[in-house]
Amino acid sequence: LRWQRRREEEPGGEACAPARLTCGASPARRGRLGSSGGGGMGLLSDPYRRRALARLLLRLHAPLCLACLAGGLGWFLGLAFQPCTLRASMSENAMGSTMVEERFAHPDRALAHARDFAAHKRKARGMPVAWLEKTMWNLGLEVYKQSFSRTLPFPDELRERYMVTGTNVYGILRAPRAASTESLVLSVPCSEGQQNNQAVGLMLALASYFRGQIYWAKDIIFLVNEHDLIGMEAWLEAYHDVNVTEVQSSGMLGRAGAIQAAISLELSSDVITSFDVAVEGLNGQLPNLDLVNLFYAFCQKNGLLCTIQGKLQRSDWDSLPSYLHSLQTLLLMVLKQGSGRPQGDHGLFLRYHIEAITVRGINSFRQYKYDMGTVGKTLEGMFRKLNNLLERLHQSYFFYLLPSLSRFVSIGIYMPAFGFLILILVLKISCWCGDGRGRKDCLALMALGPGRRSSAWRCG
Repeated sequence: LRWQRRREEEPGGEACAPARLTCGASPARRGRLGSSGGGGMGLLSDPYRRRALARLLLRLHAPLCLACLAGGLGWFLGLAFQPCTLRASMSENAMGSTMVEERFAHPDRALAHARDFAAHKRKARGMPVAWLEKTMWNLGLEVYKQSFSRTLPFPDELRERYMVTGTNVYGILRAPRAASTESLVLSVPCSEGQQNNQAVGLMLALASYFRGQIYWAKDIIFLVNEHDLIGMEAWLEAYHDVNVTEVQSSGMLGRAGAIQAAISLELSSDVITSFDVAVEGLNGQLPNLDLVNLFYAFCQKNGLLCTIQGKLQRSDWDSLPSYLHSLQTLLLMVLKQGSGRPQGDHGLFLRYHIEAITVRGINSFRQYKYDMGTVGKTLEGMFRKLNNLLERLHQSYFFYLLPSLSRFVSIGIYMPAFGFLILILVLKISCWCGDGRGRKDCLALMALGPGRRSSAWRCG
C-alpha cells in the first residue's frame, strides 16, 4: 500500500514505478531515494555524499596528516613508559618454575678444553676439525662433519674472496629415555683469532657432563660451525634437506629428531660480568617470548647480570632517566629489526620455525665477575627446562618489543602507533587521487597493463 501511494504521488504516475521510483523526481529526491535503498551504506552509495566527503578530505588533509603524525609519535613514545607495558611471565607450564638443581661443577675442565682448542686452532690456522672429532668421540658423542662451499656475489670484507669453504663439526647425544624424535641444539661459531675459544671449551665440558645424566628426553646436538652465518646456513639447509642459498655441501650423514629450540653461545673470556641476549633474526623475526623469559629467569636465579641491546635494566622506573633508558633500548630493537640482518647465528634458525636466541658473555669494567661454573649452571638449567617441553613453544608472543627484559610491549599495544603513521600515506594517496590531475593519472595507469604500468611509473 505504501508503494502504491508513492507511485500515485509521483509526477510520472505508472511510468515511474520501476527502479525505486526515481523517474521524474528532483535530483535531491533521487539522491534520497537512492540512498534509502542502501540501508546502512547510504554514505558510500550516494555519489553526492561521496563527493562531499572527498572535498572535506581534500580541504582538511593537511591537519589530519599532522594529527596522525602527532598521534603516532606520541603513542610510540609512550610505549617506553612502564605503566604502558606488560610484565614478562612464563606462559608455558612446562617451563613455569626454575626449581631445578644445577650440578655442573667443572669450570676447570672447560678452561682446559678452551686452551687445547686455541692451541690446535693456531697450529691448524683455522678450525681444528680432526681435534674436534677426536675430542667429541672421546666424550661419547656420535660425531659427524659437513664440508661446504659458497660462491659469494661480492667479495667479503676481510679477505676479498669470492669462494668460501669450510667444515662444520657436530656431535649428537642420544636421549636415553626416548626415541630420537625431538632434539635441542647448542651451537658455537668458530671465529677467527682468539675469539670464542672459551665458548667451545664450555660446550665440550657441558657435553661431557650431559653425557653422564639419565633424565634427557630429547637428543642434544653440539655444533661448532665455521664462517659464522654461512656455515650455519649450510648446516641448517643440509639438516632439513633444502637448498635455498645454493650452498654446496657434502650432505648430512647423521641426524637427530626435529629441532625444538636452539641456543647460540659466544664467549671470549675466562670470566664474565654480564650476559647479553640477542633476539632479532632474519627479516626482523623474533623467537617466542617464553625462551627469552627462560633466559632471564635463570640469570636471576644464578645472580648473573643480564642485558638486552647492551643495556642493563634500571630499577627507578618512575624517573626521567629510566624512561629515556627504556626508550633508547626500545628504539635500538626497532632499528635492528628494521635492518633485516640477523644479530647472531640464532637468526637463521627462526626461518625454519625453530625458537633460538644468542647469548654473549661480556667482560667489562664491572666489579662482580662470574666464572665458567656459573655460566655452565645457567645453560644447564635452560636445557633441562627445554627438555621438559611436550610441544613446540607457542603459547607466548611472537611479535613484541622489549624496553627491558622484565617488561614487554605486545603487538596489540604498539600497532596503533604504526596505524597512525600508515594512515598518513592513505590520506596522501586519497588526496592525490581526488585531485583532477591525479584522478586522470590513476585512470591512465589503470588502463595500462602491468608491464606498461611499471614503465609508465619510471617515465613519470
